Amino acid sequence: MNIFDIVGPVMVGPSSSHTAGAVKIGYVAGKLLAEPVAEAEILLYGSFLATGKGHGTQLAIVAGLLGMEPDDVRIPQSFSLAREKGMKFSFGEAKLKDGHPNSVQLNLTGVSGRRLEIVGQSLGGSLINIASIDGLSANFSGEYPTLIVHNMDQPGHVAEVTSMLSHKSVNIATMQLYRAGRGGNAVMVIECDQEIPEESVQWLAHLEGVNKVTYYSLNK
Repeated sequence: MNIFDIVGPVMVGPSSSHTAGAVKIGYVAGKLLAEPVAEAEILLYGSFLATGKGHGTQLAIVAGLLGMEPDDVRIPQSFSLAREKGMKFSFGEAKLKDGHPNSVQLNLTGVSGRRLEIVGQSLGGSLINIASIDGLSANFSGEYPTLIVHNMDQPGHVAEVTSMLSHKSVNIATMQLYRAGRGGNAVMVIECDQEIPEESVQWLAHLEGVNKVTYYSLNK
């Protein structure tokens, strides 16, 4: 047991799951979008929907989308700060099948028009899980630099990605593979011990058979 297990995360409360976890989901989603958020449709599910308002969940998610972290004292002012930056946001109910009780679906549009759909889950103690990206399973924590590669289910793609990481001396912490069906859409989710160079991420994005590459960096 460590001190974190005893006292919990450093955060602006009141709840590690409904507030701190919600901030972190928004923060990770904003970094995955990789540009400022112009518009956010925030769809709440389960306990987030039922009790989130009293716990500041809505404020927390918007704060995360603005780039705030759980200990940021500006979280209670996130709505007004978002409006000052020209970010539009709305709230509704998510229609998730067998969703975690603390879940949110974020439909984001960036300033360039880029779109991203994220389903995030708050697991307690400020720990989160990014369950899906653009409708495909992801399941990563946001604790490591993470590479998400959407590709066609064809031979060679996994080898190309892992060979690139080896060439750049990037160690793989965890790796998950999903596919909608044989020969259809697939996704690789790779949590790494080191950051991946930006030029390597761009190289992957231009490979034949790769539909989309998203990278979550721990760098500010």
